[in-house]
Amino acid sequence: MSKYDITVELSGYDGNAFSIMSVVSKALKRAGASQEERDLYFKEATAGDYNQLLATTMEWVEVV
Repeated sequence: MSKYDITVELSGYDGNAFSIMSVVSKALKRAGASQEERDLYFKEATAGDYNQLLATTMEWVEVV
């Protein structure tokens, strides 16, 4: 289950980590997430490799 009731479509961002983080950050902001929460998402998402980014993203939002 994601931390927010947000659905994000990531098709078309094949391997572009910065685009994925940007889309998720904008979705979090629209949902009312604070800057601190968005910063935490970035910190967790960039703490490892691309797989870490995807796993973190799926924890924070619903990915379709």
